[in-house]
Amino acid sequence: MSEPTYRRTFARLLGFLRPYRLSLIVSILLAIGSQAAAVVMAFLTGDGLQRAATGGERSTIGWIAVGILAAGLVRALLMMGRRLISGRQALGVEFDMRHALYAKLQRLSFGFYDKHQTGQLMSRATVDLQSVRFFLGYGLIFFFQHVTTIVGVTAVMYVANWRLALAATAITPLIVVVAYRYSSVSHPVLRDVQQKMADVATVAEESIVGVHVVKAFAQERSEGKKFARRSESVFGRSVDANRQRAIYVPVLAFLPLLAQAIVLLVGGRMVVGGDLSLRSFIFFNVLVVMLVMPLRMLGMWIGQAQRATASGERIFEVMDEPEDVTDRSAAAELPPGEGRVRFEQVTFGYDPERPVLSAIDLDLEPGRTVALIGHTGSGKTTLAALVPRFYDVTEGRITVDGLDVRDAKLVSLRRSIGIVAQDPFLFSATVRENVAFGRPDATQEEVEHAARLAQAHEFITELPEGYDTVIGERGITLSGGQRQRIAIARALILDPRILILDDATASVDATTEAKIRLGLQEAMEGRTTIIIAHRLSTLALADELVVLDRGRIAARGTHDELLEKSAVYREIHDHGLLEREFAERVEARAEATA
Repeated sequence: MSEPTYRRTFARLLGFLRPYRLSLIVSILLAIGSQAAAVVMAFLTGDGLQRAATGGERSTIGWIAVGILAAGLVRALLMMGRRLISGRQALGVEFDMRHALYAKLQRLSFGFYDKHQTGQLMSRATVDLQSVRFFLGYGLIFFFQHVTTIVGVTAVMYVANWRLALAATAITPLIVVVAYRYSSVSHPVLRDVQQKMADVATVAEESIVGVHVVKAFAQERSEGKKFARRSESVFGRSVDANRQRAIYVPVLAFLPLLAQAIVLLVGGRMVVGGDLSLRSFIFFNVLVVMLVMPLRMLGMWIGQAQRATASGERIFEVMDEPEDVTDRSAAAELPPGEGRVRFEQVTFGYDPERPVLSAIDLDLEPGRTVALIGHTGSGKTTLAALVPRFYDVTEGRITVDGLDVRDAKLVSLRRSIGIVAQDPFLFSATVRENVAFGRPDATQEEVEHAARLAQAHEFITELPEGYDTVIGERGITLSGGQRQRIAIARALILDPRILILDDATASVDATTEAKIRLGLQEAMEGRTTIIIAHRLSTLALADELVVLDRGRIAARGTHDELLEKSAVYREIHDHGLLEREFAERVEARAEATA
C-alpha cells in the first residue's frame, strides 16, 4: 500500500473514534497524569537517596517515603481509570465497526456475493475487527501516553541539566530511522498474513458446511491437505513477520539502553568532578529509565499500528464496495395492483461483455401462471431473479403493475413477491419462526394456514414440539422434501401478488409433489406465478409455457402448440417422458420388493 493510501486508511480508522472524543481525551489526560505521578516519584526518590547519603533527618526521609507511596497510589488509580475508560471505548469502537460492516453486507447486491467467499468476509468481520479494536482502544492510548512521557521527561531532563540531556538524546535520530524502516517493511507482510488467514477461514468454512459431501466422497485427506497448504502459507508469512520483529524490535529496545549507558558514563564523571550533585544524578537516571520504556515499546506499537492498518484496509474494501442495487432518491411504494409483470427489451449479463439474457420481451398477465423452460444455462433463473431486483437489468426495463422495479422501494417490491428456491435455506430456529420469517407478526392461525397450503402442517405436528421444534442449522434435521415445504409456506405467508417457484418441487418424491401441487393450485389463485421447472407434472400447472434458449425467447404457447412449433421444447419434453418412465419403473420395483 502506498504512503498516501496508508495515511488515508489510518485517518479513516481514527474517524471511528469521533463518537468517543470525550472518553479519548479523558483517557489521554489520565495517562498523562499517571506519567506525571511517575516523574514526581522519580524526583522524590532522588531527593530521598540524596538525604540518606548525606545523613538527613529520619523524619524528613520518612515523609519522602510517604510521598512516594502517595504518588504511587495516585498513579495506580489513574491507570485503573484509564484502563476502564479505554476498554469501554475499545469495545464501543468494535461494536460500531461491526454494526457498520454488517449493515453494509446486508445492503450489497447478489453480484457482490457471487464474487466473494464467505470465509473471507467472516475473517474481516472477526479477526480484522479485533486487530483494529485493540489498536484504537489500547494501542492509541499507549501511543499518546508514551509520546507524552517522551516529550515531558525530555523537557524535564533539559531543564535539570541540558548537557547531560543532550548526551542522553543524541541517539534519538537513529531510533527514528530504524522505527521508520520497520514501519515500511512490516506493513505489506502483515497485510499478507491477514489475507492468508482469511484464506484459511474460507477453507475451514467450506469444509464444515460441506462436511456431508466431503465424507460422502471420502475426501477427508484431500481437504486436510488443502487446509494444511493454506495453513503453511500463513505460517510462512507469519515467520517472515516474526523475523522482522525479531530483528527490529530488539534493536529498538537496545538503542535506548545506549542512552542510559551514556548518561551513566557522562553523569558519573560529572559527579566525580563535582559538576553534578548525587541527587541530580539519581533523579536524572530515574528519568532516563522512564524514557527507556516508551522507546523500547516503540517497536511493539508500530507493529500494532501496521496490523490494524492492514486490517482496516481489508475492512474498508468491503465498506467502499459500490451498492449496485439500492433505492433511488425518488423511489416510491409499489402501487396497488394484481401483479402484472412486463419485460421490455431486457438484456442482462453478470459480466457486461457476456449477456446472459438478450432483448427479452414478455408480458405476464395478472393472475396467470407462466412456466419458464429451457436447457441448463438458458437464463430461466436469471430472468426470474430480475423481478425482485436481485440484479439490475443492463438494458431495457421490468415493470410491476406499471412501475419500473428500479423506481420502487426495495422493501415494498420484495414484500410483494414470494420466492421458493430449488435449494431452500432454513435458519437454526423454530419451525414457526422459519415459516413466519417474512412476517414475524403473523398469528399462529396464519402460520398454520400457510403450512397447510404447502402440505407441511401434517409432518410439522408430528415433530417433537410441533411448530416450536427447533430445527438444526440449515434445516439439517429435516428431509429435503420437508425443508422445501417449509420454504413454500414461508413464501405463501406473505400473501404475495407475485409468486416465483424455482424448481420448488425438485427435492420431493412423486407422492409429495402431487400433494404440493394441489396446495399450490389453491395458493396460485389470483396471483401472477412464475414457475421454473423441468418436471412435466409441474409444468402442467402453467397457463402458458415460455421456452428460453441461449438467453432469448425461442417460443411461447401452450403445451400442444409448443410440441408442434418448438424443437427445443420437443427435446425437453421427450427427455422428460424418459425420466418419468424411469422413475415409474424404479417406484414399481420398490413396491414389488416391499
